[in-house]
Amino acid sequence: GERGAEREIELAEVLAAHAEARHQLGHYQEALGLAGEAYELVRRRRGDPARRARCRLLGTLGNLHRALGDYRRAAPLLRRALARARELGPRTRQAAIAMNNLGILYKYTGRFARAEAHYRRALRITLRACGAEHPDVAGLYHNLGGLAFTRGRHAAAERWGRAAMELRARLSGARSIHTAADAAALAASLDGLGRHAEAQQLYATVLAIFRRCLGACHYELAVNLNNLGASLYAEGKLAAAAARYREALDMKRRVLGSSHIDVALTANNLGLLYLKQGRPRLAARYVGQARTVLVD
Repeated sequence: GERGAEREIELAEVLAAHAEARHQLGHYQEALGLAGEAYELVRRRRGDPARRARCRLLGTLGNLHRALGDYRRAAPLLRRALARARELGPRTRQAAIAMNNLGILYKYTGRFARAEAHYRRALRITLRACGAEHPDVAGLYHNLGGLAFTRGRHAAAERWGRAAMELRARLSGARSIHTAADAAALAASLDGLGRHAEAQQLYATVLAIFRRCLGACHYELAVNLNNLGASLYAEGKLAAAAARYREALDMKRRVLGSSHIDVALTANNLGLLYLKQGRPRLAARYVGQARTVLVD
């Protein structure tokens, strides 16, 4: 009956929230199972609450497949989420969220112009729907900065990154996990501009906050250990850089498994460092590991 349908939608929302929490903690497979279970509860239900829940869950499932490196599965889910969101209202916050999610996938798959178009469109909608002082605006500043960094536009990346960090600090506090994520992106931009000492100070703050909020082993910790290693490497501090790379590599393997592309990137960084140190056997081992993942 009607009450039974309402309860299923309520249960789906609870499962979706649990999936998001596990996602943020880096437990992607568990989150995927929870989100899939939630989607099945609302898949055939009618009415506006069920349609909205389906739209959000399609986005969640797409984001999780993207986090796991399965871009082929992520793409149709995120496109469906955007189509459903536009049906609910083309200029709503939900449409902007779906557009942003698809933009992230385009960035990950190297379609930078599409990514930027999606981010900018999502930003315009979000500013109209939510106002300038909103977490979604900070998130889009962050993503535009990350895209600029990936394209080698480090000055633009710094501007977007600083805007994201300052807005997030006003909204969430200077020591929040979201502000730390913005600080990490800003640090990468500063490294790109050759301002390594500033970047390393930010990385130290970010790592302390992430360890407090996320625990001792998490994907975001691994990413920032890798980036700190790269910053130290750029300054010629090879021993310190190698230690950070090794820590990042071990953590990525535990979180993602040995066959993930992110694992290959850190293994390659470590191999190149050993080559620079004049340790060709170690270099060959790690570059070989990276090659195996990338070729497969």
